[in-house]
Order: sequence, then C-alpha cells, then structure tokens
Amino acid sequence: MKLKFSTFLMFLGFCITAQTVDSTSLISEVVIDGYRKPAKLMTATQSVAVTSSHVLRQNAPDRLVESLNLLSGVKMEERSPGSYRISIRGSTLRSPFGIRNVKIYLDDFVLSDASGNSYLNLLDPELFRSIEVYKGPEGGDFGSATGGTVLLKTSSPSIAEFGVSAGSFNNFKGKVDYSGRGEKSFLRMFSSYQMMDSYREQSALERKFFFLNAGRNYSENNEVKGMLIYSDLAYQTPGGLTFDQMMQDPRQARPKTQAVGGAKEQQAAIYNKTVMAGLSNVLQFDEKLSHFIAVHGSYTDFRNPFITNYEKRFEVGAGVRTHFNFENNFENIFSQSRIGFEGATGHAVIRNFDNNAGQPAGAQNFDNIFTRSGFFFLSQKAVLKQKLFIDASLSLNLMKYEWESLFPNAENGVKKFDNELLPNFGVSYTVSPGLSIRGKLSKGNSAPTTEEIRSSAQQINTDLFAESGWNKEVGLRKQWGKFLYTELNVFDFRLKNAIVRRENASAQEFFVNAGETVQKGIEFTVETGKLNLNNSVLNGLKLYFSGNLFDFKFKNYEKNETDYSGNELTGVPGTSVQGIVSFDILKIIKADITHFYTSKMPLNDANTVFSEAALVGNIGLGMPIAAEKFDIHVSARVQNIYNSLYSLGYDINAFGNRYYNPAATRNYLLGITFKIK
Repeated sequence: MKLKFSTFLMFLGFCITAQTVDSTSLISEVVIDGYRKPAKLMTATQSVAVTSSHVLRQNAPDRLVESLNLLSGVKMEERSPGSYRISIRGSTLRSPFGIRNVKIYLDDFVLSDASGNSYLNLLDPELFRSIEVYKGPEGGDFGSATGGTVLLKTSSPSIAEFGVSAGSFNNFKGKVDYSGRGEKSFLRMFSSYQMMDSYREQSALERKFFFLNAGRNYSENNEVKGMLIYSDLAYQTPGGLTFDQMMQDPRQARPKTQAVGGAKEQQAAIYNKTVMAGLSNVLQFDEKLSHFIAVHGSYTDFRNPFITNYEKRFEVGAGVRTHFNFENNFENIFSQSRIGFEGATGHAVIRNFDNNAGQPAGAQNFDNIFTRSGFFFLSQKAVLKQKLFIDASLSLNLMKYEWESLFPNAENGVKKFDNELLPNFGVSYTVSPGLSIRGKLSKGNSAPTTEEIRSSAQQINTDLFAESGWNKEVGLRKQWGKFLYTELNVFDFRLKNAIVRRENASAQEFFVNAGETVQKGIEFTVETGKLNLNNSVLNGLKLYFSGNLFDFKFKNYEKNETDYSGNELTGVPGTSVQGIVSFDILKIIKADITHFYTSKMPLNDANTVFSEAALVGNIGLGMPIAAEKFDIHVSARVQNIYNSLYSLGYDINAFGNRYYNPAATRNYLLGITFKIK
C-alpha cells in the first residue's frame, strides 16, 4: 500500500473544479440486475462494479482485458491471446490457465461448470452489453466461490450491423450482429470469426463463434427464453520464459531443453469446441408470487498438446437454477423473499498420451471423473422507507467427485466435501440524497475444480480440501450532483486452506492447500459526467479513475519445512491504478486514452523473485459517418503506446524460473462497422 494518497486527491480536485456538465449518466445511476434481484447501484448492499456498454466499446473489439481491468479490485490476465484468467480481490494462485473460483453467469444461465471452471474465452467480447462484477463471496445467492461472481448481460436494442477489423500481427476479425424486438418476442443472432498470429512465436489464435438468443411473452407476465452457443476456439500456448530469455528475445516461445521439448517443437496449444444450449421460464402467478427456472446442457471437445503430454478431454455438463420469489409492499416497507436451488453435473472423459510433436502417441493415463455440485438457498431482501436496504441470505452447498481410473491401473474412488452453510448479510443506508454507506459480512467456500483434483500431473489428489473464509467490508458511495461519483470500499478477508499451484520438474502442475491468507484492501472509484468545454475543437471531456491498494499475506504457511508466514501473497500487486480520459473532438471524433499502472508483485511463495512495475497506455479513436443506407463507424486504436516490456500474466511458482509471458509491444488496429438504418 505505497501509493501516495495525494495523487488521488489531486485527481479528485481536478474533477471537482471542472466547469459545466451535461446529463450523461454516471455509473451510480445504473440499476444492477443481481440475477433477477434488481437494485440501484447507489443503494446496493454488495460491492459491485459495472462495465457498461459504453466502456466495453471503448476498448478493442477482440479483447475483454482492458474493460475488466478498469474496475477496482478486478484483474484479468491474458498470458497469450485466448488464455484468460480472472482474479477478484485475490490472485491466480489456482489458475495455470482458465478461470477458477469466480462464478460466471451468462444472462439466465450458469456458464461455470459443475466443478467451478469457466470457459470465458469461448465467448466473443462484443457479445456483451454490460458486465456486473460482485466482489468477494456471495454464497447466499450464488453458492461456492471465495473470489466473486460475474454476470454477463447480452440484452441488445434492435440493431442490424456488420463490421471488420484488422491490425498488427495479422489480426483480423469479422462480425454480424442482428437483434430485433416485436410486441411479444425478441431475437438476437451474433456470429464472428477472428484470427491472428500474435506477438510471440507459437501464440496464434483462431475463433469461430455463433450465438442465438430468443424469447417470447406467451402471456402478460410470463416469458420463455432460449439460448444456443457454438464456439470453435484454437490458440497456441508459447509457454513461460526465464528473465534472461525474455531479455534476449521476448518474442520466442519456451525453448527446448535436454530433458523436454519446447513449446514450438511440441506444438503446444488448446483446442476447444463447445456447444451449449438452455431454456428459461418466468411464471408470474400474481403480483406477489413468481417462479423462475433455467436449465442448460453443454458438450466440450477439449484437446491440449502440452510439453510433456497430449491430453484429450470430453466433457458433458448440465445445470439447473430455480427459485420461487415472493414480494410484498407495506406502507413503508418492501419485502422480497426467495427460496431455490442451483445444481450441476459433469462427466469428464480424460485421456493422456505422449506428445509426439503435436500428435498423440503412447498412452499415459486414462481417467473418468463425475462431478456433482449444487446449493439450496434462502434469500431475504427488505427496503425500509427507501433509506435502509437489507439483504440476508443463506445457502447449503454440496460437492462430490467420483472417479474411475482405467489405465495404467484400474481403481475408483469418491471424494465428498463437507456440506457448507454459507451466510451472507449486507446493509446499506442512505444518509442523504446522493450519499450512502454500507456494510457486509459473508462467508465463502470453494472446492477444488476437476483440473485441480486431476491436474496435468495425472494423479487423483484426494488430499485437497475446499478453501473457505469470512469477508468483512464497509463502503461509501457519494454522488456529487450530476457531475461526479466517488466510491470507497475497505475489506478484510481471511482465507483458510488456500489452494496454491505447484509445478514439478516436468512442468506438470499440482495443487496443495497453503494454510491461511490475510487479505486486506482499499478500493476506490471516481467518475465524472460528461464535461462541456465550450471549445470549438475540444467539445467534451469525461474522466474515469479507479484503483486498489492491497495488503495480502500468507499466514501459518509452511512448505518443505520452510515457513512462508508473513510473506506477500504470490501474484498480487500491492497497487493498481487505472483510468480513462475521453474527449469529443470537433463534435465528431471520440478519443479515449486509457492507462494501467501495476506495482511489482511476488512471483513465488518465497518472495525471492518480483515482477517489475508496469505502466501501459492505449489510445482509441472513433468517428461516425452518416450515409444513405448505413450509419458507419470507423475506429483506430494503438495498444501499448509506450512500448512497455511487461507480462499480461505470469506463471507463478514456475519450475526453472519460467515466470514471464511477454505481452505485445506497440500495435495497431483499424475497424469499420456498418449499421443498417
């Protein structure tokens, strides 16, 4: 926590002294969904950050990283294009790749599988119209996850458009987006294709994506929706480098050694073909009582030629979420009660072979894993005189694995985790118009995912426990008229049995419980409305600024008779600060300048290696052009304007000190979109 607070005050002072403001909405005026539990952001009891459609469109159409990294307390990594990781108020200790310990919903449906793994990289970032990030455990409503919850919203106004973009490293993307609404129905179809060679060797990406969403009101208050997704994703994985290798040639893939081949020789990559479909229904019995249900199923063909093996994984999953909702209005009290269940099941057929230059060879290990998870939940919301807002909830969480090993040894077993009661209590009080204070106490729990129970070391790890902990926090939100919004959160999260990644001499990962962690932090957000500058060249200005100061440490953690208690938590920067300055130029050009500052952070549990602090800047320009049959939007972007040498994600606790995944140097992207009138 070494960021000088004077920097924050200077920025705040600049915002307050700005002259005039128009009616452009602030984030504080947003109504969050909360999974069919709507509330105004100003009065929400949760710590929630919102990425609006406006912010999503300010960043490159092929990336989600910058949009999420603008939110305080949120860190999204992309070690190579397509290789996503997300941490919320924490680290990626558990994630060599993929997203774990963060629950993700896509509209009415659960994107995370039964074990808690989420294939967010299958989805096109331009699909989303807004994103809500709930920071910290929300076990009462969303079940097991100590990190947080992400709600991806795709609802779109009537639109028909198509566009293309192209840029550095042979980056190309094309998309078609149609959304239509009738009196009782809606339909959205979105399809895209993307390919790029990327900055480093062995890091090319190709994604084919299709999304269909439709709904109909079959009576006045009842609605049915359907969703279909198909994604064919392939991306190469260049692997981590040592510091010397990065300084010698940051574009190289992980080189071979005498013991094992390199990423290029072994054609290391991820191939993921997934289809997912779901149906949801809302049935309104009367003005007080309603019922919601959503069911979905998925199939994944996952293949991963890696340095030491070639893995084939075939996954079948299904899930359901259902609840009854009862609302009542008294003279000065609004009450909402909810009781329901969310459950999922998964079956993974896992086959590991020798990797012969990107082709499966001799058999190594064959396993089948069955996953069952779910939670019953009871939730109560109350609003008193539109000043006091209360959320209380409780869930009972269940998790079990069954496995069957077929080769080289035949055996089977069961790993059942303790049923966990997760309470959640939050309160928000409106002190005066535009000023609210809140407090929250919640418990989180997160069992190991399939990839942790059965990691690339190909051993069923029955010694892993679920991690769990209590989170306490307070927050302050203040809206200064229509021109400024500020928010401050302070939290203290104590995690037990933290799951940590290890890597053996063959570069295979395995996982252990690492005692306790103490995670304390401060998060802040400052946003202005659109400032009218009354200048013929520079017409408008809007500012957004956020950041966090973290003090995360290990507690009671010993490894191989070495005590790491008191060390900084691996992979967590102490300070992150980011912001956008948006200009209107000549009344037709939109310019967005974004900056991201990340302080140094430990790359291993021993705290003997730290990353360098990094400052990364991007510029985006957009200009609308009116034509007879189309509204045309032309955009240009420059990423990494300072040509910084940095990693968008590190391989923490990497064997052989291969921590570094260099991100692209300065690069460019041009795009054009045609909207049919």
